[in-house]
Amino acid sequence: MSSTSSLKERTAKGLLWGGFSNGIVQLLNLVFGICLLRMLTDTDYGMVQVLAVFTAIAGALQDSGFMTALINKKDASADDYNSVFWFNVLTGLLMYVILFLCAPLIADFYHSDELVALSRFLFLSFLFSGWGIAQRAYLYGHLMVRESSLILIVSLAISGIVSVTMAYYGFAYWGLAAQTVVYTGMTTLLNWVVSPWRPTFRIDFGPVRRMFRFSSKLLVATIFMQINRNVFSLLLGRFYTKALAGQYGNAAKWNDMGTTLINGMLNGVALPVLARVKDDRDRYRAVFRKMLRFTSFVSFPAMLGLGLISPEFILLVAGEKWLPSVGMLQILSIYGAFYPIITLYSNLVISQEHTSINLYNTVALSVVTCGILVGMHPFGIYPMIVAFVTVNILWLFVWQHFAFEMIGLRIIDALRDMLPFLGLALLSMLVAWVVSVGIPHASVRLALKVAIAAVVYVGSLYASGSVMLRESIAFLRKRGHIVDENEEI
Repeated sequence: MSSTSSLKERTAKGLLWGGFSNGIVQLLNLVFGICLLRMLTDTDYGMVQVLAVFTAIAGALQDSGFMTALINKKDASADDYNSVFWFNVLTGLLMYVILFLCAPLIADFYHSDELVALSRFLFLSFLFSGWGIAQRAYLYGHLMVRESSLILIVSLAISGIVSVTMAYYGFAYWGLAAQTVVYTGMTTLLNWVVSPWRPTFRIDFGPVRRMFRFSSKLLVATIFMQINRNVFSLLLGRFYTKALAGQYGNAAKWNDMGTTLINGMLNGVALPVLARVKDDRDRYRAVFRKMLRFTSFVSFPAMLGLGLISPEFILLVAGEKWLPSVGMLQILSIYGAFYPIITLYSNLVISQEHTSINLYNTVALSVVTCGILVGMHPFGIYPMIVAFVTVNILWLFVWQHFAFEMIGLRIIDALRDMLPFLGLALLSMLVAWVVSVGIPHASVRLALKVAIAAVVYVGSLYASGSVMLRESIAFLRKRGHIVDENEEI
């Protein structure tokens, strides 16, 4: 089998396993999420939500970008993995000690003494994950998507059962924190079980130092990206109530579940595949445009559809007490529709080893976003969310500029790849909304919206002779590939 065919087959299988596993993962998240929402209050969710920015930054510091560095390195050796392993174990321990000591300061910032013990427990998650980053990098770098997928499913199932059981017995927000800690611990354990690579006690940080120029830029970029994504938790916890932070956290959770489903399908193969074809500019551009079309084909209808059904969905699965989060979710879903595309562009820059550009672009976006949100927080949460979504979507044009500089992707070609799917998705949502207006029963209204939007979207693609729809159907029937045989991926 030629290398091109082999890469094509492994990419297709990776997309299939990524889609399947993330579908199962989000289904489990849905089931456990419904149970927890029914048992807990918005204040319970707010207690954990306000700590999200700290755990996100701590996790970025622990990873330090070395996982991506290992995946992007074609000839990563056992010494490289071993060096990264021990670096992450030691930095994870150091960061936990620092944050353990800082817990009283965090609690004082949010005016909540309960956060001292809660934060110290929750921060165990990144301490555990340090033991599994090298193993996880090995699985992704070798396109072992099936194994990685099974690990995620099992870990989520076990952590979900633990959290629901704790909530049922009255542990409130401790159940939410336990879900994160148990999930991280199980993922690390199973990565050790599945990965054939094992560390040795021959500790040499030379490979880490050689990768640091690449990974340190990813580290800073990741920190600012996490600040950008979690700035609401910081501001709401400080200037508003824990209950409002919980309502926003609920909306953000459902939006993140949708984007995670799509990103999970792509991220398991996107960066490794792009890294392997980066030396052939024309082939790289063809591969990237194919991924851009597929991402748009899936992301726009899925995430805009989530915004369409959010009133009925929140009411039915969570209850009336969570209805204040509906408007937040509707706005966030617009950002969610574009987020997988933004991630794809970021992967393009990283795979081309332009980590400086990725760093400066991410830092600039985060600074602009945070500055605007801090200035707007007196006006309320909805203007803040609208500003956040607007800035992040418009920043896509900045990413596109760098894509043109690196691989010659013209903006007109990128728009041709994205806009047809966006237009048809918007048309489908509009038709579904008009037809369903006035129907009194929420369950009937939800089912009708989903059915009409799906029929209009798929029917319009079929009538227009969409190549992406045809290839996707052929692949699912195992009579074709997600990419055309005449193309060069």
